[in-house]
Amino acid sequence: MDQTELHNQILLRQLSDYLNGDATAITADDIAAVLPYCDGIEEAYALLLAAVLGLDVANEPEHHLLYQRYFPLMVHMLDPARVKADPYYRDIRFPDCREGSVEFCMQHYLPYETFVCDDLEQLPDGRIIPHIGFFTCDFAYPAVLEDGRLWMMVTPSEIATMSRDIQDAHGTVLAYGLGLGYFAYMAALKPQVDRAIVVDCSPQIIDIFQRHILPQFPDPSKVEIVCEDAYIFAEHDMAATDADYVYVDLWHDAGDGLEMYAQMKDYEHLLPNAEFRYWIEPTLKCYL
Repeated sequence: MDQTELHNQILLRQLSDYLNGDATAITADDIAAVLPYCDGIEEAYALLLAAVLGLDVANEPEHHLLYQRYFPLMVHMLDPARVKADPYYRDIRFPDCREGSVEFCMQHYLPYETFVCDDLEQLPDGRIIPHIGFFTCDFAYPAVLEDGRLWMMVTPSEIATMSRDIQDAHGTVLAYGLGLGYFAYMAALKPQVDRAIVVDCSPQIIDIFQRHILPQFPDPSKVEIVCEDAYIFAEHDMAATDADYVYVDLWHDAGDGLEMYAQMKDYEHLLPNAEFRYWIEPTLKCYL
C-alpha cells in the first residue's frame, strides 16, 4: 500500500467514525482560541478537525504531511444566505405533519457542526478528498423521519451533489426516488425539461408530497408520480416512458448505495437512448 492509499484510508475511516458519532465537538470557543494563530476561520476549523480526528499535526511528521495534503482542500465554511437562495429553499414551505410512521419536520445543524457538503473528489495523484462543511450559525433544513429515524432531507450536500445532474436534465426526465421532491422541483423549473416522471415505493411519502409540496410547484402538471418499486418499474415499464434522461436516487449514502447502483445500471440497456445519472456517483466510484 502506497502512502496516498494509506492516507486515504486513515482519513476516511477516522472522519466516518467522527461523523457517525457526535459531530459537534468543535465549538465557537474552540475557534476563538485558535483563530489568532491562523489565517482565517477555515484554517482554524481545519486544525481543530484534525485534532478531533486524532492527528497530532504539530509533533508527528506523518500527521503533518497528511494534514497539508488534504485539509486545506476539504474544509469549507458555508454561507447560509447562499444556500437559502436556492429556489427550493426560497419557494417551498414545508409541512409540519405526520402520516403513520412518517413525519415531516425541520432539523438543524448547530454552529460549527461538521457535515459532508459534497461528493468525494478523486485527484489525479490518487488522493480522495472528502468535502466537509460547517456553518457559523444555526441552520435549519427540511427532513423526513420514519419511526423517529432520519430518513431523508434536503441539506447543502443534497443541493451540491445534485447540481450537476439537474443542470444537464432535459426532455422527458425519469427519476427514481422522490424524497422531498428537490430533484423533481429543480428539474421541472427547467424549460429544457418537458415533463418529469418520479417513481417511489412509499405511498405515505407520495401522499404528503402530493398534498403539501407539489401544489407549490409553478407547474404541477409537469410532474407525474408513480407508486412502484424502482427495480420492478425499471424492468417492466421504464422502456415505455421513452425517457431522455434518467436520474437514480435510491440510497442513503455510499454504504448502502453500491449494490443498488450496480443493480440499476443493469437496466440501462432497456432504454438505450437515454442518459443515465446516479446520485453521488463520484463518491460511489471511489469505493468500487
